[in-house]
Amino acid sequence: MKSADVIIVGGGPAGSSCAWSLKRQGVDCLVLDKEPFPRSKLCAGWITPEVVEDLELDIASYPHRFLSFKKLHFHFPVIGLSPPTLQHSIRRYEFDAWLLERSAAPIDIHKVQTIRQQGEEYIIDEQYRCSYLIGAGGTRCPVYRELFRKLSPRASKKQIVALEEEFPYDYRNSKCHLWIFDKQLPGYSWYVPKADGYINIGIGAMADKLKTQGGDIKSHWDHLTRKLERKRLVRGHDFKPKGYSYYVRGKAEIFRTGNAFIAGDAAGLATKDMAEGIGPAVKSGLMAADAIVNGAAYDLSGISRKSFDAKRLMLSWLLRRPYSAG
Repeated sequence: MKSADVIIVGGGPAGSSCAWSLKRQGVDCLVLDKEPFPRSKLCAGWITPEVVEDLELDIASYPHRFLSFKKLHFHFPVIGLSPPTLQHSIRRYEFDAWLLERSAAPIDIHKVQTIRQQGEEYIIDEQYRCSYLIGAGGTRCPVYRELFRKLSPRASKKQIVALEEEFPYDYRNSKCHLWIFDKQLPGYSWYVPKADGYINIGIGAMADKLKTQGGDIKSHWDHLTRKLERKRLVRGHDFKPKGYSYYVRGKAEIFRTGNAFIAGDAAGLATKDMAEGIGPAVKSGLMAADAIVNGAAYDLSGISRKSFDAKRLMLSWLLRRPYSAG
């Protein structure tokens, strides 16, 4: 049986951030993921300056696609806003693999099925054992399923459903566009350019509100693609979107039981306004490492529930001053 002091289930931003911090502090850790990296990951790929800071990311030396926006273009039903605010886009296919490689943690390709406790240790599929266990495997994380589902049940009203596609495209408009509540959508759609000829198109909505309206995500997707064609943002593309779901922050906040932790989307940490998950994932992964190494409380209440302060964002637009989340 293979042993490590800490086993991290999931090699995405939460898991790789945790592994990176642990390895820098000399902790024996192992990452388990069901897929080899690089791997495709459905996500708009928007990261904030706070993510850059938390990861100590030197943008100049980052070896993959990285595009910065000095403004975000919000389109509401009756008004458009373009507040000055620095944000960035990456390709998750590249970003996640780079983060995991940078962590210098050993990685096993293994799909976790069962987890049991044996004394003070966790036994995974009778093949792995550890003293500390991190669940960073996304919405369907097996650590959440096995150890947290009854302790911290997810509220269906917090579920996001999304459709998305990322593809190479010779775009002419390098601005990031967000359409909020378009055609009564309980969410927003997006057009996010990536550096060197890639683009991400997507749409996300609160699942319960969409169902109450009697609508479906596909009809809103069709509306979005017609808009993109009409505005000449994307022309002549044969869209083939894929769907996924995850959860925004709710009231259930049990993120640790014994020496087992959940982080990132496994903990349902996406922001309530923009459903942005990379920032909370990174921060929670680093906090899990701090709890293990330094005995810090694993209290995620300080992780922001929103990506933007709406009043400050509006003020930045009115005063033409850059918005900062700090």
